[in-house]
Amino acid sequence: MISRSAIGGNAQLALRRQCCVKPANRRSLAAAVSGSTSFSYDTANVGGVKVASRDVAGPTTKLAVISKAGTRYQSAPGLTSGLEQFAFKNTHRRSALRITRESELLGGQLTSYHTREALVIEAKFLREDLPYFTELLGEVITQTKYTAHEYHEEVEHVIKLGQKKLLGDVAELAINSAHGVAFHRGLGTPLFPSSSTPLTKYLNESSIAQFASSAYAKPNIAVVANGASQAELSKWVGEFFTEVPSSSATTLSSEATKYYGGEERIAHDGGNSFVIAFPGSSSFTAGSSYKPEIAVLAALLGGKSHIKWSPGFSLLSKAASSFPGASAATTHFAYSDAGLLSIQFSGSASAIRSATTEAVKALKSISEGSISKEDFTKAVASAKYNALEEGQNIEAGLVATGSGLVHGGKAFQIDQIGKSIEGVSVDKLKSAAKALLEGKATVSAVGDLYILPYAEELGLKI
Repeated sequence: MISRSAIGGNAQLALRRQCCVKPANRRSLAAAVSGSTSFSYDTANVGGVKVASRDVAGPTTKLAVISKAGTRYQSAPGLTSGLEQFAFKNTHRRSALRITRESELLGGQLTSYHTREALVIEAKFLREDLPYFTELLGEVITQTKYTAHEYHEEVEHVIKLGQKKLLGDVAELAINSAHGVAFHRGLGTPLFPSSSTPLTKYLNESSIAQFASSAYAKPNIAVVANGASQAELSKWVGEFFTEVPSSSATTLSSEATKYYGGEERIAHDGGNSFVIAFPGSSSFTAGSSYKPEIAVLAALLGGKSHIKWSPGFSLLSKAASSFPGASAATTHFAYSDAGLLSIQFSGSASAIRSATTEAVKALKSISEGSISKEDFTKAVASAKYNALEEGQNIEAGLVATGSGLVHGGKAFQIDQIGKSIEGVSVDKLKSAAKALLEGKATVSAVGDLYILPYAEELGLKI
C-alpha cells in the first residue's frame, strides 16, 4: 500500500475523501452540473501570468500551460521536442514515479505536445482536483530536473523514434516541406527534426534546460482551463505559480513571418504526396489580420464529403471522379501572424497528376466568379460550422486561446468568429482566389518525381 508520505498534500486530501465517503456520493449532482453553457473564455492577469478559463458545465476539467516555445521559437533543432519529452519527469520535489502514481490515484491524465508556435503541458482530471493539478503543472515548469541520464535513456530515444516515423510519412514530409518553402525560417522550421538533422551537435540536457528557462517565463506562458471557474483558477495559479520567473533568461525571438513561395521535390519510394499552398490568414485570435474569406475558400475547394453516400458539394469532391486513385483535402493552417492555405493530394503518382490539374482549374473558376449561389451558401455554412466546432472543441479552443494570449492577441471567442464568416461575400471570395493565383504558390512533391508534376506544368507562379 502506498504510504501517506509519498503523496502531496492535495492528493492526500483527495484520497481521504475517497476513503471516508461512499463512492456513490463522492461527486454530488451539483458538482456534475456546475459551470455554465457558455463557450466564451474569461481572461485575467494573475501576478504576471495570463489566465483564461471557460467554465463549461460538467464534472471534469482540462488544464494546460501554453508556452511560446513551439518549433518557430527554438534556437536550435530539436529543443522543442526535447522540452516536451521532459514534461512530468523527475522534479526537485517529486520523482516521475510519484507524479504518475498520485495522478493515477486521482484518475488524472497527463500529456504534452507541441505545435509550430506553442508547447502544451496538459492535465485532465475530476473538477474538484483542480488545486492538485494546478500545483503539479506549476512544479513541472519551474522544478523539473534536466538530468543527463534521463536525456540519454529516455528523451533522446523518443526523439529518434520520432525521426524514423517522420521519414516514412510522406504526407507529413510534404507538409513540412511546404512550410519550409513558404516561410523559410520560423514557421518554416519542421514540426519534428528530420532524420538527417545533426541533433548531437545541438541537443543535450543542458541546452534543453537553458531553453526551458526562457520558455517557462511569465511573459511566455498562459494557463488555460476548460471546466473551471475563473475565480478558482486564478486563486490556485496565484498560489502555485509564484516561482515562475518574471522574465526570460534569453529572449525567444522570431522575425515577423514573410511568405516566399517556391518549389521543392523529394524522391521517396514509400508513397506519394503533393501539396499546393498559398499564403493564408492569421488565426482569429490575432485580431485585424484575420481573413474569414480564406476559411470559406478552403471549404469551397474541400475535397472530402461530410455527408454519407454523397460526393459532397465542394469543387474537388465533385471532380474526384476524374482522378480515381487519389484523394484531396484542403486545410488552412492559421498562425499568430500568417497562414498557409494547403491543398494536399495522396495516392498514385498518375492520379495525383490529374487531381492537381483539377484543383488549379477549380481555383481559377472561383477567381472568375464561376460558382453557383448554392455552392457559395454551402461553403459559408460549412466554414462557419468548422470554425464553431473547433471553438467548441475543448482541445482546439484551449490551444487557440493560450497561443493567442502569449502572442499578444486575444482569447478564442466562439460567437465573434461565426459572425465574421457570415460576413464573407462572393466578391471577397473571388478577390481572395484571384490574389492567390496572381501571387507565388508553394509546391512540394514527395514520391515518384518522374510522374509528379512541376509547378509550371500546372500553370502556377513560383
